Amino acid sequence: MKQWTTGEVAKQKNISIRTLRYYDQINLLTPSYKDDNGRRYYSEKDLFQLEKILILKSLALPLENIRDLLDKLSYKQVLISHHNYLQEQLSNIQMNISHTASLINMIDLEAPLSWEHVTALVQNSQKSSKKWIDYFQDEDKTLLQEALPNISHNDKTTQQYIALLRRIERCIQNNIEAESDEGFQIASELIEISKETFQEDTKLMEEFWEIRKRPIEETGLYPISEEILEYVERCIAYATALE
Repeated sequence: MKQWTTGEVAKQKNISIRTLRYYDQINLLTPSYKDDNGRRYYSEKDLFQLEKILILKSLALPLENIRDLLDKLSYKQVLISHHNYLQEQLSNIQMNISHTASLINMIDLEAPLSWEHVTALVQNSQKSSKKWIDYFQDEDKTLLQEALPNISHNDKTTQQYIALLRRIERCIQNNIEAESDEGFQIASELIEISKETFQEDTKLMEEFWEIRKRPIEETGLYPISEEILEYVERCIAYATALE
């Protein structure tokens, strides 16, 4: 039967010999074998117990609680708890990545960056990053989640929307009317992107546009000023009238 010394176990599990001796001292993990010279050896069963201890410890469980639970939980149960823990950690990491990507794109949208928008984005993301989706029918949700621009992503569609928003902001700053050649071009590009995004579903497009006008507290979407929304509507109305 294969056996491992204290040093071999410490190296294999990347923990200190002192820790293993402490576990032995508090009767948390006692090696199954000891030779005439007092040298301790761990069995395969001991290593499974150690693995359970290390996993439970990673869940921030105190050693005294681990000792009480160790023989009551199977290795599979411990692994399932660890899997759930890792899933939660992954979710947190993905949320942080999403927030960071959002801030990067917000820098592209705003110069200088608005602290109010940053705070609103983070607070609403923490509450519910997809709250707006609840306004739609179930059959529409998948399409919207996959297709709509999201500033936490860096896909082509999102970048196109960001570029259009920046053009609109420049037009407003330079007093370029929505009823102009530039306004017509903006409307044409926006309509084209929207058709692609919503797969030619005009009704769905209109529903989303109405939700887009709602307060950020209700939708959780990136905040766009009423001035920009109004400018976009004027551009579209002008372009539509010329068709």
